[in-house]
Amino acid sequence: MLRDEIRRKSSLQSGFTLMELVVTLALLGLLAMLAAPLAEMTVQRSREQALRESLREIRVAIDRYKAAADSGLIRREAGDTGYPPSLQVLVEGVANQKSPNAERMIFLRRVPRDPFAPDASLPPERTWVLRAYASAPDSPSAGADVFDVSTAADGSGLNGVPYRDW
Repeated sequence: MLRDEIRRKSSLQSGFTLMELVVTLALLGLLAMLAAPLAEMTVQRSREQALRESLREIRVAIDRYKAAADSGLIRREAGDTGYPPSLQVLVEGVANQKSPNAERMIFLRRVPRDPFAPDASLPPERTWVLRAYASAPDSPSAGADVFDVSTAADGSGLNGVPYRDW
């Protein structure tokens, strides 16, 4: 009889009380609330890193094209600045004027997409804001050549610098 009474008391006490469940759910909610901004910041940081790498890759290719044009490897017309006429030229390549076989010089494997571009249907070369050599730095505009590229994204990075100024 004593054993039966002990079994009944232990079976009645198994499980969680309502208070224990409420406290547990409150703690889980608090942890989720703290983790959400951290996850958003991680996504933003990865997009900013992709932007930084893409800008560097394109700008290095533009500089290499300009150096090749200045050294006479690329044919230039009178009045040309020596900068590429488009981003696509960096991918398609140009004939090397000093090579006996006129081999193509390629400066980019592909034009990277702007990671902040909202329209995924645009080709990658149309996701960038192009600046011609003749345009002013504070109001970039496209022209006969590509002197620089920037993103069209609004807002500032985690470092406080507006994306357009990167």
